[in-house]
Amino acid sequence: MPSDGPSFHHESAALKGGALRVAGVDEVGRGPLAGPVTAAAVVLDPACIPDGLHDSKALTPQRRSALCERLMGCAEVSIGHASVEEIDALNILYASHLAMVRAVAGLSRPPCLALVDGNMIPRDLPVPAQALVKGDALSVSVAAASIMAKVHRDAVMRELAQQFPGYGWETNVGYSSRAHQQALLDLGVTPHHRRSFTTVHNILYQEKSISP
Repeated sequence: MPSDGPSFHHESAALKGGALRVAGVDEVGRGPLAGPVTAAAVVLDPACIPDGLHDSKALTPQRRSALCERLMGCAEVSIGHASVEEIDALNILYASHLAMVRAVAGLSRPPCLALVDGNMIPRDLPVPAQALVKGDALSVSVAAASIMAKVHRDAVMRELAQQFPGYGWETNVGYSSRAHQQALLDLGVTPHHRRSFTTVHNILYQEKSISP
């Protein structure tokens, strides 16, 4: 593992302190205009940690896919989503926390410690947790979670792109782009757009204000 990349340091400290299972937890998809927010919880096998684990944003799609396949074969992985409806009802922060709680709950056994990316621990997380700012650059477990969440959410958006062509979700995965914003104006708002987000809300408001 490169010295400037994430390490197993936080996990090792917890295991030496008596923890039996440590999970890395991360989410992706807070910023997009469309689609769910997705989280992953990953429990690595200390004897089988794939080389090259890093923040998913620092990896190519091909590298993420390869690492995803490796992780599915040698780690325990659980994925959790929060829907567009939940994002609009709760706000994106609490929806992302809900996705994290669901990911942890989906593990076969509760971890003794969850290493959570960011500076907040979800209030309903049912296990002891430690917040790690920029955790995907510090912990290989959190980096693994960031990769798994990214790969799974991208797959969801590619599938939705087949059902709702024209918005470019197969490439922009729901994030705002000039083409996506133009498609919103030309094609309208889909059930998978986040109505609580300003860009989408403003388009809906404009449509309502000009309706007869």
